[in-house]
Amino acid sequence: MKKTVGLLLLLFLFTTITACTGQSDKDEASKQKQTVNLTISAAASLKDALTDLQHTYEKKHPFVKLHFNFGASGTLQQQISQGAPVDLFFSAAQDKFQALVKDGSIERKEGANVVGNDLVLIVPKESESSIKTFNDLKNSSVKKISIGTPEAVPAGQYALETFKNMKVWGKAKPKLVYAKDVRQVLSYVETGNVDAGVVYRTDALVSKKVSIAASADSASHSPIVYPLGVIKDSKQKAEAKKLYTFLKSESSVKTLEKYGFKKIH
Repeated sequence: MKKTVGLLLLLFLFTTITACTGQSDKDEASKQKQTVNLTISAAASLKDALTDLQHTYEKKHPFVKLHFNFGASGTLQQQISQGAPVDLFFSAAQDKFQALVKDGSIERKEGANVVGNDLVLIVPKESESSIKTFNDLKNSSVKKISIGTPEAVPAGQYALETFKNMKVWGKAKPKLVYAKDVRQVLSYVETGNVDAGVVYRTDALVSKKVSIAASADSASHSPIVYPLGVIKDSKQKAEAKKLYTFLKSESSVKTLEKYGFKKIH
């Protein structure tokens, strides 16, 4: 009788331990699923639209967490080239993107142009600005103009090309206040620290403190295209590819259009 009771107790303990271990394994597997983190280095001008798309994606994929590193495309490109742990790159310029394709950081087949944008001249909304065209930047009443640093900020490079093609570069150059990205340019104009700035239309649309004075002719600068690609050395390659497919999908492009981006035909 005692032997029977002993065996039953051992069997009970074994079953309980096994069940607990099984549950523990399931809990651990669940935790591991929840820790799939993806890092996306993206142009600062994409911040609002990608934050919107982040909510959509994470709702559909509860075990994936997106982390964005927003900044100037040139700066982000250099970080990736130097080995920064990034899964996807969403650039505001083709040359910065192609530099990563050339050095092998992105495979050409895992990259695509997603949307376009427009370049605009903005002024503080509450000011009684006399600036109505790019040509007005030559006026002596205009003291400070902000653009992104051309070497790192695509919008700054497009602004530089526009100024030169519209014959205002000579007068505008001494007035320039350089910024680390388009959002800093936007901030300078919003606070009235400069008389005008050049940003993307998408940046101007998200601010209630600036007005669009003029739009740059698309022929005055290089085409504004936003390429997206998967980083070759991503530690979460399968999940990164899924996000890549989502971000260039028709539904995502529609969301980007809502924020002022242009569909590429």
